[in-house]
Amino acid sequence: MSKTEMIRARVEPDLKQAAESVLKELGLTPTEAITLFYKQVTLKHGLPFAVELPNAETRAAMQDAIDGRNLTEWEDLEALKAANR
Repeated sequence: MSKTEMIRARVEPDLKQAAESVLKELGLTPTEAITLFYKQVTLKHGLPFAVELPNAETRAAMQDAIDGRNLTEWEDLEALKAANR
């Protein structure tokens, strides 16, 4: 089927540039990404990812990370895995 429909959307320039940079790394054009998104919406009959507000604990952890509080550093991934066994 030929592509004959057009979608127009306004987004913030920084968001567009950042997203298109990621898409380029993934080997996708914006058109391919939008098509992929629409196909997933159609297959799942809804958004292809969870859309939910973070709970209080998650919001607090996010704010701690932003503020640089309560952070733990690990030498490498193996050290982190060993600590969580």
